[in-house]
Amino acid sequence: MLILLIALGVNLFLWDMRTASCYGLDSIININANPVFSLLIYPGAKQPHCFYLMKHSDRTMLGDKALQSHGGEKPHIWSSLEGGPRIDIGKQIFCNRSLNMRNIVAIGFDMDYTLAQYKPETFESLAYEGTVRKLVYDLGYPQELLEWTFDWKYMVRGLVLDKKRGNILKMDRHKYVKVAYHGFRELSKEDKVGTYGNTFIRDSFDEPDYALIDTLFSLAEAYLFAQLVDLRDNNPGKVPEGADYPRMYKDVRAAVDLCHRDGTLKQVVAKDPKRYINEDTSIVPMLKMLRNSGRLTFLVTNRYISLVILASNCLGKGNMGFNAIFLYSCSAKPGFFLEDNRANIFEVEPESGMLLNTDNGTPMPQVGSTSPKMLPKGLNKRYRVFQGGSVGHLHKLLSIESSTQVLYVGDHIYGDILRSKKVLGWRTMLVVPELEREVELLWELRDTRKQLRLLRNERDLVEDRVHHLKWSLKFESLGDDEKQNMISSLGELESRRDQVRLAHQQAQGDYHQKFHKIWGQLMKTGYQNSRFAHQVERFACLYTSQVSNLSLYSPDKCYRPSEDFMPHEFHILPS
Repeated sequence: MLILLIALGVNLFLWDMRTASCYGLDSIININANPVFSLLIYPGAKQPHCFYLMKHSDRTMLGDKALQSHGGEKPHIWSSLEGGPRIDIGKQIFCNRSLNMRNIVAIGFDMDYTLAQYKPETFESLAYEGTVRKLVYDLGYPQELLEWTFDWKYMVRGLVLDKKRGNILKMDRHKYVKVAYHGFRELSKEDKVGTYGNTFIRDSFDEPDYALIDTLFSLAEAYLFAQLVDLRDNNPGKVPEGADYPRMYKDVRAAVDLCHRDGTLKQVVAKDPKRYINEDTSIVPMLKMLRNSGRLTFLVTNRYISLVILASNCLGKGNMGFNAIFLYSCSAKPGFFLEDNRANIFEVEPESGMLLNTDNGTPMPQVGSTSPKMLPKGLNKRYRVFQGGSVGHLHKLLSIESSTQVLYVGDHIYGDILRSKKVLGWRTMLVVPELEREVELLWELRDTRKQLRLLRNERDLVEDRVHHLKWSLKFESLGDDEKQNMISSLGELESRRDQVRLAHQQAQGDYHQKFHKIWGQLMKTGYQNSRFAHQVERFACLYTSQVSNLSLYSPDKCYRPSEDFMPHEFHILPS
Protein backbone atom coordinates (compact mmCIF):
# COMPACT_ATOMS: atom_id res chain seq x y z
CA MET A 1 0.00 0.00 0.00
CA LEU A 2 1.54 3.29 -1.08
CA ILE A 3 0.57 6.21 1.09
CA LEU A 4 1.10 9.85 0.25
CA LEU A 5 0.61 12.56 2.84
CA ILE A 6 0.39 16.21 1.83
CA ALA A 7 0.71 18.47 4.84
CA LEU A 8 -1.07 21.80 4.88
CA GLY A 9 -2.02 23.00 8.33
CA VAL A 10 -2.97 22.07 11.93
CA ASN A 11 -4.69 19.07 13.59
CA LEU A 12 -4.00 15.69 15.08
CA PHE A 13 -5.34 12.28 14.15
CA LEU A 14 -4.13 8.80 13.27
CA TRP A 15 -5.62 6.89 10.33
CA ASP A 16 -5.94 3.16 10.90
CA MET A 17 -6.14 1.42 7.49
CA ARG A 18 -7.50 -1.80 8.97
CA THR A 19 -10.45 -0.26 10.82
CA ALA A 20 -10.71 2.83 8.61
CA SER A 21 -10.98 5.00 11.69
CA CYS A 22 -9.20 7.92 13.28
CA TYR A 23 -7.77 8.33 16.74
CA GLY A 24 -6.86 11.37 18.80
CA LEU A 25 -3.68 12.32 20.62
CA ASP A 26 -4.30 10.26 23.75
CA SER A 27 -4.44 6.99 21.84
CA ILE A 28 -1.31 7.85 19.87
CA ILE A 29 0.92 8.39 22.87
CA ASN A 30 0.44 4.77 23.96
CA ILE A 31 0.55 2.92 20.64
CA ASN A 32 -1.40 -0.30 20.42
CA ALA A 33 0.67 -3.12 18.98
CA ASN A 34 -2.17 -4.65 16.98
CA PRO A 35 -3.59 -2.07 14.55
CA VAL A 36 -1.95 -1.45 11.20
CA PHE A 37 -1.20 2.26 11.39
CA SER A 38 -1.10 4.31 8.23
CA LEU A 39 -0.66 8.04 8.81
CA LEU A 40 -0.39 10.54 11.58
CA ILE A 41 -0.93 14.28 11.65
CA TYR A 42 -0.97 16.58 14.64
CA PRO A 43 -2.15 20.06 15.77
CA GLY A 44 -0.17 23.18 15.03
CA ALA A 45 1.37 25.64 17.43
CA LYS A 46 3.62 28.67 17.28
CA GLN A 47 7.13 27.91 16.13
CA PRO A 48 9.12 26.90 19.25
CA HIS A 49 12.48 28.44 20.05
CA CYS A 50 14.77 25.46 20.47
CA PHE A 51 18.42 24.59 20.80
CA TYR A 52 20.38 21.59 19.56
CA LEU A 53 22.29 19.23 21.84
CA MET A 54 23.73 15.85 20.88
CA LYS A 55 24.82 13.19 23.32
CA HIS A 56 27.50 10.68 22.35
CA SER A 57 25.26 7.92 23.68
CA ASP A 58 22.70 8.73 20.98
CA ARG A 59 25.02 7.61 18.18
CA THR A 60 24.09 4.43 16.35
CA MET A 61 26.71 2.66 14.28
CA LEU A 62 25.96 1.79 10.65
CA GLY A 63 28.75 -0.37 9.29
CA ASP A 64 31.77 1.34 10.80
CA LYS A 65 29.96 4.64 10.67
CA ALA A 66 27.72 6.34 13.20
CA LEU A 67 24.24 7.71 12.81
CA GLN A 68 23.11 10.37 15.22
CA SER A 69 19.60 11.06 16.36
CA HIS A 70 18.52 13.90 18.53
CA GLY A 71 17.82 11.62 21.45
CA GLY A 72 14.79 13.47 22.72
CA GLU A 73 16.70 16.71 23.26
CA LYS A 74 15.23 19.98 22.06
CA PRO A 75 16.38 20.36 18.46
CA HIS A 76 18.16 23.39 17.13
CA ILE A 77 16.44 24.85 14.07
CA TRP A 78 17.31 27.75 11.81
CA SER A 79 14.11 29.71 12.58
CA SER A 80 14.72 29.74 16.35
CA LEU A 81 16.24 32.73 18.12
CA GLU A 82 19.48 30.78 18.39
CA GLY A 83 19.40 29.80 14.70
CA GLY A 84 22.11 30.46 12.16
CA PRO A 85 25.32 29.29 13.89
CA ARG A 86 28.03 27.23 12.23
CA ILE A 87 26.72 23.80 11.22
CA ASP A 88 28.73 20.70 12.09
CA ILE A 89 30.28 19.15 9.00
CA GLY A 90 28.39 15.90 9.55
CA LYS A 91 25.06 17.73 9.35
CA GLN A 92 25.74 19.96 6.38
CA ILE A 93 23.77 19.76 3.15
CA PHE A 94 26.02 19.32 0.13
CA CYS A 95 25.09 20.57 -3.33
CA ASN A 96 25.71 18.97 -6.73
CA ARG A 97 23.40 21.24 -8.72
CA SER A 98 22.28 24.77 -7.87
CA LEU A 99 18.90 24.83 -6.18
CA ASN A 100 17.06 27.98 -5.12
CA MET A 101 14.53 27.04 -2.46
CA ARG A 102 12.48 30.14 -3.33
CA ASN A 103 11.43 28.29 -6.48
CA ILE A 104 10.21 25.24 -4.53
CA VAL A 105 6.45 25.06 -3.93
CA ALA A 106 6.15 21.55 -2.47
CA ILE A 107 8.55 19.26 -0.61
CA GLY A 108 7.97 15.52 -0.57
CA PHE A 109 9.48 12.90 1.71
CA ASP A 110 10.06 9.18 1.67
CA MET A 111 9.44 7.41 4.98
CA ASP A 112 11.91 4.56 5.46
CA TYR A 113 15.40 5.72 6.46
CA THR A 114 14.31 9.28 5.66
CA LEU A 115 11.66 10.48 8.10
CA ALA A 116 11.82 7.15 9.92
CA GLN A 117 15.39 6.41 10.97
CA TYR A 118 15.71 2.71 11.73
CA LYS A 119 18.36 1.28 14.03
CA PRO A 120 20.15 -1.20 11.79
CA GLU A 121 21.55 -3.24 14.67
CA THR A 122 18.00 -4.12 15.77
CA PHE A 123 15.67 -3.55 12.81
CA GLU A 124 17.84 -5.14 10.12
CA SER A 125 18.63 -8.02 12.48
CA LEU A 126 14.89 -8.51 12.94
CA ALA A 127 14.39 -8.54 9.16
CA TYR A 128 17.30 -10.97 8.76
CA GLU A 129 15.88 -13.40 11.32
CA GLY A 130 12.45 -13.26 9.71
CA THR A 131 13.94 -13.91 6.27
CA VAL A 132 15.89 -16.93 7.55
CA ARG A 133 12.73 -18.41 9.03
CA LYS A 134 10.95 -18.04 5.69
CA LEU A 135 13.83 -19.78 3.91
CA VAL A 136 13.69 -22.69 6.34
CA TYR A 137 9.97 -23.17 6.85
CA ASP A 138 8.61 -22.04 3.48
CA LEU A 139 11.40 -22.64 0.96
CA GLY A 140 13.03 -25.85 2.16
CA TYR A 141 16.43 -24.67 3.41
CA PRO A 142 18.13 -26.60 6.26
CA GLN A 143 17.36 -25.98 9.92
CA GLU A 144 20.95 -24.97 10.64
CA LEU A 145 20.23 -21.57 9.06
CA LEU A 146 18.26 -20.76 12.21
CA GLU A 147 21.55 -20.77 14.12
CA TRP A 148 23.16 -18.21 11.83
CA THR A 149 23.76 -14.66 13.02
CA PHE A 150 23.82 -11.36 11.16
CA ASP A 151 26.79 -8.99 11.27
CA TRP A 152 25.00 -5.73 10.49
CA LYS A 153 28.31 -3.87 10.11
CA TYR A 154 29.63 -6.07 7.30
CA MET A 155 27.82 -4.90 4.16
CA VAL A 156 27.61 -1.33 2.87
CA ARG A 157 25.56 0.42 0.24
CA GLY A 158 26.93 0.74 -3.26
CA LEU A 159 27.96 -2.90 -3.60
CA VAL A 160 26.88 -5.09 -6.50
CA LEU A 161 25.88 -8.76 -6.22
CA ASP A 162 26.90 -11.02 -9.10
CA LYS A 163 24.02 -13.50 -8.99
CA LYS A 164 25.55 -15.95 -11.47
CA ARG A 165 28.91 -16.27 -9.73
CA GLY A 166 28.00 -15.65 -6.09
CA ASN A 167 30.31 -12.64 -5.85
CA ILE A 168 30.01 -9.31 -4.05
CA LEU A 169 31.71 -6.41 -5.81
CA LYS A 170 32.75 -2.85 -5.14
CA MET A 171 33.62 -0.79 -8.19
CA ASP A 172 34.62 2.72 -9.10
CA ARG A 173 32.71 5.23 -11.19
CA HIS A 174 34.13 3.69 -14.38
CA LYS A 175 32.66 0.29 -13.38
CA TYR A 176 36.09 -1.22 -12.80
CA VAL A 177 35.91 -3.82 -10.03
CA LYS A 178 38.38 -2.91 -7.29
CA VAL A 179 37.23 -5.19 -4.44
CA ALA A 180 35.60 -8.60 -4.97
CA TYR A 181 34.51 -11.39 -2.63
CA HIS A 182 33.06 -14.81 -3.37
CA GLY A 183 30.80 -15.25 -0.39
CA PHE A 184 33.15 -14.16 2.38
CA ARG A 185 36.35 -15.16 0.57
CA GLU A 186 38.30 -12.35 -1.07
CA LEU A 187 39.14 -13.00 -4.71
CA SER A 188 42.78 -12.83 -5.71
CA LYS A 189 43.86 -10.11 -8.08
CA GLU A 190 44.25 -12.72 -10.82
CA ASP A 191 40.73 -14.10 -10.32
CA LYS A 192 39.28 -10.61 -10.17
CA VAL A 193 40.99 -9.47 -13.36
CA GLY A 194 40.24 -12.73 -15.12
CA THR A 195 36.53 -12.48 -14.33
CA TYR A 196 35.86 -8.77 -14.62
CA GLY A 197 38.87 -7.29 -16.39
CA ASN A 198 37.96 -8.07 -20.00
CA THR A 199 38.07 -4.68 -21.70
CA PHE A 200 36.49 -6.06 -24.89
CA ILE A 201 33.36 -7.40 -23.20
CA ARG A 202 32.28 -4.90 -20.56
CA ASP A 203 29.45 -5.85 -18.22
CA SER A 204 26.81 -3.27 -17.44
CA PHE A 205 26.50 -4.75 -13.91
CA ASP A 206 22.74 -4.28 -14.05
CA GLU A 207 19.74 -6.57 -13.70
CA PRO A 208 18.98 -9.37 -14.35
CA ASP A 209 22.42 -10.87 -13.74
CA TYR A 210 23.41 -8.38 -11.04
CA ALA A 211 21.65 -6.87 -8.04
CA LEU A 212 22.41 -3.42 -6.69
CA ILE A 213 22.77 -2.96 -2.94
CA ASP A 214 21.53 0.61 -3.02
CA THR A 215 19.25 0.71 0.02
CA LEU A 216 19.91 0.07 3.69
CA PHE A 217 17.15 -2.55 3.57
CA SER A 218 19.35 -4.56 1.17
CA LEU A 219 22.25 -5.06 3.58
CA ALA A 220 20.73 -8.03 5.42
CA GLU A 221 19.76 -9.88 2.23
CA ALA A 222 23.26 -9.32 0.79
CA TYR A 223 24.82 -10.76 3.94
CA LEU A 224 22.46 -13.75 3.87
CA PHE A 225 23.25 -14.34 0.18
CA ALA A 226 26.99 -14.45 1.00
CA GLN A 227 26.31 -16.97 3.77
CA LEU A 228 24.34 -19.17 1.39
CA VAL A 229 27.14 -19.00 -1.19
CA ASP A 230 29.58 -20.34 1.40
CA LEU A 231 27.10 -23.02 2.47
CA ARG A 232 26.63 -24.23 -1.10
CA ASP A 233 30.37 -24.23 -1.80
CA ASN A 234 31.25 -26.15 1.36
CA ASN A 235 28.16 -28.37 1.67
CA PRO A 236 26.32 -28.51 -1.68
CA GLY A 237 24.02 -31.26 -0.43
CA LYS A 238 22.53 -28.99 2.24
CA VAL A 239 20.86 -26.53 -0.12
CA PRO A 240 17.63 -27.42 -1.95
CA GLU A 241 18.10 -29.47 -5.10
CA GLY A 242 18.85 -27.29 -8.10
CA ALA A 243 19.63 -24.24 -5.97
CA ASP A 244 22.45 -22.52 -7.85
CA TYR A 245 23.60 -18.99 -7.00
CA PRO A 246 20.86 -17.20 -8.99
CA ARG A 247 18.18 -19.47 -7.51
CA MET A 248 19.46 -18.81 -3.97
CA TYR A 249 19.34 -15.06 -4.53
CA LYS A 250 15.80 -15.37 -5.90
CA ASP A 251 14.82 -17.37 -2.81
CA VAL A 252 16.32 -14.74 -0.50
CA ARG A 253 14.34 -12.02 -2.26
CA ALA A 254 11.16 -14.08 -2.04
CA ALA A 255 11.74 -14.68 1.68
CA VAL A 256 12.31 -10.96 2.26
CA ASP A 257 9.03 -10.13 0.53
CA LEU A 258 7.17 -12.78 2.53
CA CYS A 259 8.62 -11.40 5.73
CA HIS A 260 7.31 -7.92 4.96
CA ARG A 261 3.93 -9.03 3.61
CA ASP A 262 2.82 -11.26 6.47
CA GLY A 263 2.92 -8.44 9.01
CA THR A 264 5.56 -10.05 11.24
CA LEU A 265 7.88 -7.06 11.20
CA LYS A 266 5.21 -4.47 11.83
CA GLN A 267 3.80 -6.40 14.77
CA VAL A 268 7.17 -6.73 16.49
CA VAL A 269 8.11 -3.09 15.89
CA ALA A 270 4.72 -1.87 17.08
CA LYS A 271 5.26 -3.58 20.43
CA ASP A 272 8.51 -1.73 21.09
CA PRO A 273 9.09 0.99 18.45
CA LYS A 274 11.89 2.72 20.32
CA ARG A 275 13.95 -0.46 20.19
CA TYR A 276 13.95 -0.31 16.40
CA ILE A 277 13.64 3.38 15.53
CA ASN A 278 15.80 6.38 16.35
CA GLU A 279 13.90 9.29 17.83
CA ASP A 280 14.55 12.55 16.00
CA THR A 281 12.85 15.50 17.64
CA SER A 282 13.98 17.84 14.85
CA ILE A 283 11.53 16.47 12.29
CA VAL A 284 8.40 18.13 13.64
CA PRO A 285 9.99 21.60 13.95
CA MET A 286 11.52 21.15 10.49
CA LEU A 287 8.14 20.34 8.91
CA LYS A 288 6.51 23.24 10.74
CA MET A 289 9.23 25.63 9.60
CA LEU A 290 8.77 24.51 5.99
CA ARG A 291 5.01 24.94 6.20
CA ASN A 292 5.34 28.32 7.88
CA SER A 293 7.54 29.37 4.97
CA GLY A 294 4.61 28.67 2.63
CA ARG A 295 5.64 25.24 1.32
CA LEU A 296 3.36 22.27 1.02
CA THR A 297 4.78 19.00 2.32
CA PHE A 298 3.82 15.47 1.33
CA LEU A 299 4.83 11.95 2.27
CA VAL A 300 5.21 8.93 -0.02
CA THR A 301 5.51 5.45 1.47
CA ASN A 302 4.34 1.91 0.81
CA ARG A 303 5.05 0.47 4.27
CA TYR A 304 2.46 0.16 7.02
CA ILE A 305 5.18 -0.18 9.61
CA SER A 306 6.49 3.26 8.83
CA LEU A 307 3.45 4.89 10.32
CA VAL A 308 3.99 3.37 13.72
CA ILE A 309 7.38 5.01 13.51
CA LEU A 310 5.91 8.31 12.43
CA ALA A 311 3.54 8.30 15.39
CA SER A 312 5.95 7.25 18.10
CA ASN A 313 9.31 8.66 17.08
CA CYS A 314 9.26 11.15 14.24
CA LEU A 315 6.45 13.33 15.52
CA GLY A 316 7.00 12.71 19.20
CA LYS A 317 4.45 13.59 21.84
CA GLY A 318 2.76 16.87 22.35
CA ASN A 319 0.34 19.35 20.85
CA MET A 320 1.97 20.12 17.53
CA GLY A 321 1.21 19.03 14.01
CA PHE A 322 -0.54 19.76 10.75
CA ASN A 323 -3.68 19.26 8.68
CA ALA A 324 -3.21 17.05 5.68
CA ILE A 325 -4.48 15.80 2.39
CA PHE A 326 -3.87 12.06 2.18
CA LEU A 327 -3.37 10.15 -1.04
CA TYR A 328 -3.45 6.38 -0.61
CA SER A 329 -2.21 4.40 -3.59
CA CYS A 330 -2.41 0.64 -4.02
CA SER A 331 0.24 0.73 -6.74
CA ALA A 332 3.88 -0.01 -6.03
CA LYS A 333 5.87 3.07 -5.19
CA PRO A 334 7.94 3.23 -8.40
CA GLY A 335 4.72 3.11 -10.41
CA PHE A 336 3.43 6.17 -8.57
CA PHE A 337 6.22 8.23 -10.14
CA LEU A 338 5.14 7.38 -13.71
CA GLU A 339 3.07 10.15 -15.26
CA ASP A 340 1.28 7.67 -17.55
CA ASN A 341 0.13 5.63 -14.54
CA ARG A 342 -3.65 5.23 -14.99
CA ALA A 343 -4.41 4.17 -11.41
CA ASN A 344 -7.82 5.33 -10.21
CA ILE A 345 -8.05 7.79 -7.35
CA PHE A 346 -10.78 7.51 -4.74
CA GLU A 347 -11.76 10.08 -2.15
CA VAL A 348 -12.21 8.76 1.37
CA GLU A 349 -14.85 10.15 3.72
CA PRO A 350 -12.77 10.71 6.90
CA GLU A 351 -15.64 10.40 9.37
CA SER A 352 -16.70 6.94 8.18
CA GLY A 353 -13.71 5.69 6.22
CA MET A 354 -15.92 5.03 3.17
CA LEU A 355 -14.71 5.38 -0.42
CA LEU A 356 -16.93 8.00 -2.06
CA ASN A 357 -16.42 8.19 -5.82
CA THR A 358 -16.81 4.48 -6.66
CA ASP A 359 -18.09 3.16 -10.00
CA ASN A 360 -21.78 3.28 -9.15
CA GLY A 361 -21.48 6.25 -6.81
CA THR A 362 -22.33 4.20 -3.73
CA PRO A 363 -19.98 4.68 -0.76
CA MET A 364 -18.10 1.50 0.14
CA PRO A 365 -15.69 0.53 2.95
CA GLN A 366 -11.97 0.44 2.28
CA VAL A 367 -10.34 -2.93 1.75
CA GLY A 368 -9.53 -4.50 5.11
CA SER A 369 -11.95 -2.43 7.18
CA THR A 370 -14.36 -4.33 9.42
CA SER A 371 -16.94 -1.60 9.85
CA PRO A 372 -17.00 2.15 9.40
CA LYS A 373 -16.23 4.13 12.53
CA MET A 374 -17.02 7.75 13.23
CA LEU A 375 -14.33 10.36 13.72
CA PRO A 376 -14.13 11.61 17.34
CA LYS A 377 -15.98 14.88 17.72
CA GLY A 378 -14.09 18.12 17.91
CA LEU A 379 -11.34 17.30 15.41
CA ASN A 380 -10.57 19.85 12.72
CA LYS A 381 -11.89 18.67 9.34
CA ARG A 382 -9.79 20.85 7.02
CA TYR A 383 -8.37 17.93 5.09
CA ARG A 384 -9.27 15.51 2.30
CA VAL A 385 -8.31 11.88 2.01
CA PHE A 386 -7.67 9.93 -1.20
CA GLN A 387 -6.81 6.34 -2.04
CA GLY A 388 -5.07 5.36 -5.27
CA GLY A 389 -3.84 7.78 -7.87
CA SER A 390 -0.51 8.80 -9.35
CA VAL A 391 1.89 11.70 -9.54
CA GLY A 392 -0.39 13.34 -12.10
CA HIS A 393 -3.12 13.60 -9.48
CA LEU A 394 -0.59 14.96 -7.01
CA HIS A 395 0.46 17.76 -9.36
CA LYS A 396 -3.18 18.75 -9.86
CA LEU A 397 -3.97 18.63 -6.14
CA LEU A 398 -1.00 20.87 -5.35
CA SER A 399 -1.50 23.13 -8.38
CA ILE A 400 2.05 22.42 -9.51
CA GLU A 401 2.73 24.33 -12.73
CA SER A 402 6.24 22.97 -13.29
CA SER A 403 7.81 19.76 -12.02
CA THR A 404 10.89 21.77 -11.00
CA GLN A 405 8.76 23.33 -8.25
CA VAL A 406 8.88 20.03 -6.32
CA LEU A 407 11.77 18.93 -4.10
CA TYR A 408 11.71 15.24 -3.22
CA VAL A 409 13.74 13.83 -0.33
CA GLY A 410 14.54 10.13 -0.06
CA ASP A 411 17.26 7.57 0.70
CA HIS A 412 16.86 5.25 -2.31
CA ILE A 413 18.78 6.36 -5.40
CA TYR A 414 16.80 4.25 -7.88
CA GLY A 415 13.41 4.05 -6.17
CA ASP A 416 13.25 7.68 -5.03
CA ILE A 417 15.88 9.92 -6.56
CA LEU A 418 16.46 8.67 -10.11
CA ARG A 419 12.78 8.25 -10.95
CA SER A 420 11.68 11.54 -9.42
CA LYS A 421 14.47 13.47 -11.17
CA LYS A 422 14.92 11.66 -14.49
CA VAL A 423 11.28 10.76 -15.15
CA LEU A 424 9.49 13.70 -13.53
CA GLY A 425 12.08 16.45 -13.46
CA TRP A 426 11.63 16.99 -9.72
CA ARG A 427 14.54 18.46 -7.79
CA THR A 428 16.05 15.88 -5.45
CA MET A 429 17.79 15.50 -2.11
CA LEU A 430 19.34 12.16 -1.16
CA VAL A 431 19.57 11.15 2.49
CA VAL A 432 22.78 9.20 3.17
CA PRO A 433 22.84 8.28 6.88
CA GLU A 434 26.38 6.86 6.55
CA LEU A 435 27.63 10.27 5.40
CA GLU A 436 27.75 11.84 8.87
CA ARG A 437 30.39 9.45 10.16
CA GLU A 438 32.24 9.45 6.84
CA VAL A 439 32.76 13.22 6.69
CA GLU A 440 33.68 13.34 10.37
CA LEU A 441 36.38 10.73 9.75
CA LEU A 442 37.58 12.63 6.68
CA TRP A 443 38.08 15.66 8.89
CA GLU A 444 39.82 13.68 11.64
CA LEU A 445 42.12 12.00 9.11
CA ARG A 446 42.92 15.10 7.05
CA ASP A 447 46.61 14.98 8.06
CA THR A 448 46.77 11.32 7.07
CA ARG A 449 45.38 12.22 3.65
CA LYS A 450 48.16 14.79 3.23
CA GLN A 451 50.76 12.16 4.09
CA LEU A 452 49.22 9.79 1.56
CA ARG A 453 49.49 12.43 -1.15
CA LEU A 454 53.14 13.05 -0.26
CA LEU A 455 53.90 9.31 -0.36
CA ARG A 456 52.17 8.97 -3.70
CA ASN A 457 54.07 11.93 -5.15
CA GLU A 458 57.37 10.50 -3.89
CA ARG A 459 56.46 7.11 -5.33
CA ASP A 460 55.75 8.67 -8.73
CA LEU A 461 59.00 10.65 -8.70
CA VAL A 462 61.13 7.63 -7.77
CA GLU A 463 59.44 5.45 -10.40
CA ASP A 464 60.02 8.12 -13.07
CA ARG A 465 63.69 8.28 -12.09
CA VAL A 466 63.98 4.46 -12.28
CA HIS A 467 62.43 4.46 -15.76
CA HIS A 468 64.80 7.21 -16.90
CA LEU A 469 67.91 5.38 -15.70
CA LYS A 470 66.78 2.14 -17.34
CA TRP A 471 66.21 4.01 -20.60
CA SER A 472 69.64 5.60 -20.45
CA LEU A 473 71.34 2.29 -19.71
CA LYS A 474 69.56 0.67 -22.65
CA PHE A 475 69.84 3.34 -25.32
CA GLU A 476 72.60 5.81 -24.39
CA SER A 477 76.30 5.39 -25.22
CA LEU A 478 77.96 5.41 -21.80
CA GLY A 479 81.45 4.98 -20.49
CA ASP A 480 82.18 2.08 -18.18
CA ASP A 481 82.45 4.26 -15.06
CA GLU A 482 79.34 6.25 -15.89
CA LYS A 483 77.43 3.06 -16.64
CA GLN A 484 78.55 1.47 -13.37
CA ASN A 485 77.46 4.55 -11.42
CA MET A 486 74.04 4.43 -13.10
CA ILE A 487 73.64 0.74 -12.28
CA SER A 488 74.51 1.46 -8.65
CA SER A 489 72.06 4.40 -8.54
CA LEU A 490 69.39 2.27 -10.18
CA GLY A 491 69.72 -0.39 -7.50
CA GLU A 492 69.36 2.22 -4.76
CA LEU A 493 66.36 3.81 -6.47
CA GLU A 494 64.62 0.47 -6.99
CA SER A 495 65.12 -0.33 -3.32
CA ARG A 496 63.72 3.08 -2.38
CA ARG A 497 60.82 2.62 -4.81
CA ASP A 498 59.90 -0.70 -3.21
CA GLN A 499 60.05 0.84 0.27
CA VAL A 500 57.88 3.81 -0.69
CA ARG A 501 55.42 1.60 -2.59
CA LEU A 502 55.01 -0.70 0.41
CA ALA A 503 54.67 2.22 2.83
CA HIS A 504 52.09 3.86 0.56
CA GLN A 505 50.06 0.68 0.09
CA GLN A 506 50.04 -0.06 3.81
CA ALA A 507 49.13 3.52 4.73
CA GLN A 508 46.36 3.59 2.13
CA GLY A 509 44.98 0.26 3.35
CA ASP A 510 45.04 1.42 6.97
CA TYR A 511 43.33 4.65 5.95
CA HIS A 512 40.47 2.92 4.16
CA GLN A 513 40.01 0.44 7.01
CA LYS A 514 39.32 3.37 9.31
CA PHE A 515 36.06 3.73 7.38
CA HIS A 516 35.23 0.04 6.93
CA LYS A 517 37.35 -3.04 7.53
CA ILE A 518 36.35 -4.64 4.21
CA TRP A 519 34.98 -2.05 1.81
CA GLY A 520 36.72 1.18 2.84
CA GLN A 521 35.16 4.57 2.17
CA LEU A 522 31.58 4.67 1.02
CA MET A 523 32.29 7.36 -1.56
CA LYS A 524 35.70 6.16 -2.74
CA THR A 525 37.21 3.09 -4.34
CA GLY A 526 40.94 3.66 -4.10
CA TYR A 527 41.54 7.17 -5.44
CA GLN A 528 38.44 7.15 -7.65
CA ASN A 529 34.90 8.00 -6.68
CA SER A 530 32.94 4.83 -6.03
CA ARG A 531 30.02 3.85 -8.20
CA PHE A 532 27.73 4.89 -5.35
CA ALA A 533 29.36 8.34 -5.20
CA HIS A 534 28.99 8.66 -8.96
CA GLN A 535 25.26 7.94 -8.67
CA VAL A 536 24.90 10.48 -5.87
CA GLU A 537 26.63 13.07 -8.02
CA ARG A 538 24.51 12.30 -11.09
CA PHE A 539 21.05 12.03 -9.60
CA ALA A 540 20.93 14.05 -6.37
CA CYS A 541 20.76 17.84 -6.54
CA LEU A 542 21.47 17.88 -2.80
CA TYR A 543 22.63 15.20 -0.38
CA THR A 544 22.97 15.07 3.39
CA SER A 545 23.11 12.64 6.30
CA GLN A 546 19.65 13.23 7.82
CA VAL A 547 16.42 14.73 6.58
CA SER A 548 16.23 16.93 9.69
CA ASN A 549 19.37 18.75 8.55
CA LEU A 550 16.95 20.84 6.48
CA SER A 551 15.96 22.45 9.77
CA LEU A 552 19.46 23.96 10.09
CA TYR A 553 19.12 26.06 6.92
CA SER A 554 16.85 28.85 5.78
CA PRO A 555 13.83 27.51 3.88
CA ASP A 556 14.62 30.17 1.26
CA LYS A 557 18.30 29.30 0.93
CA CYS A 558 19.94 29.15 -2.48
CA TYR A 559 22.20 26.09 -2.51
CA ARG A 560 25.23 26.40 -4.79
CA PRO A 561 27.73 23.68 -5.74
CA SER A 562 31.46 23.95 -5.26
CA GLU A 563 33.60 24.44 -8.35
CA ASP A 564 34.39 21.33 -10.38
CA PHE A 565 38.09 20.59 -10.89
CA MET A 566 39.77 18.45 -13.52
CA PRO A 567 43.13 16.78 -12.90
CA HIS A 568 45.03 19.42 -14.89
CA GLU A 569 43.69 22.10 -12.52
CA PHE A 570 44.34 20.29 -9.24
CA HIS A 571 48.05 21.05 -8.79
CA ILE A 572 47.75 24.73 -9.68
CA LEU A 573 44.93 25.58 -7.30
CA PRO A 574 45.67 28.32 -4.77
CA SER A 575 46.40 26.89 -1.33
